[in-house]
Amino acid sequence: MTAITGQQLDVALADLGWLDMLDETPDLAVSLVFRLLGETGAHAPILNDVVLRSAGHDGGGTVALPYAGGCWVRWERTAQASSTLGEELPIHRVAEGHPVPLAAGRRAVAWWLVGSSRAMLSLARQHALDRVQFGRPVASFQAIRHRLAETLVAIEGAEATLHADAAEPDGFGALLAKAAAGQAALTTARHCQQVLGGIGFTAEHELHRHVKRTLVLDGMLGSTRELTREAGAILRTKGFAPRLAHL
Repeated sequence: MTAITGQQLDVALADLGWLDMLDETPDLAVSLVFRLLGETGAHAPILNDVVLRSAGHDGGGTVALPYAGGCWVRWERTAQASSTLGEELPIHRVAEGHPVPLAAGRRAVAWWLVGSSRAMLSLARQHALDRVQFGRPVASFQAIRHRLAETLVAIEGAEATLHADAAEPDGFGALLAKAAAGQAALTTARHCQQVLGGIGFTAEHELHRHVKRTLVLDGMLGSTRELTREAGAILRTKGFAPRLAHL
């Protein structure tokens, strides 16, 4: 994990022209920056910027964000962590919030979850190659290979959903992309924990930090379970399933 604080990274991104990128090339900026946050284990309160920009406001502030279970949270632009959600993140619950556009924020969190999934898969893959049992790397065992393969398929599927939504962006596509990325991250956490075994539970190994981050991010702007139910309700109301990608 990186030693830089979220506040420091927030300032550094602003100096690099993050807000200008968000205005000029939002799809590229969001996919690149949020995926890198996941892959590196870093964090910054820039989800505020994405949501505020999509609502027609300037970035640089904070906004109350909906969270799983009908709660509201605020991601502060400070270095002081909160014990409410995650040990390393300055997020705390607030009593209420106002409706905000969700599609752009869901895409951003989805890319973050994809990046975190890639990081967990990399840790598990390297462990499987290095760890030797019965004179063979555990990567040669079929059960290990199946878990890693299922993880990769889940991640690639989530990325494909994000790319499909980027081609024809709409609120329903963003909802599905966030749900797919959350499900992929949860699947990744489960399989990678099994591959790593006991070492994955230790404070010295990085996996547990990515797992905790994944659990927090999954609840942001709607959890996987909530979004799946919402998607089902939308399909029942429409009476048909819309085309998500032109193959």
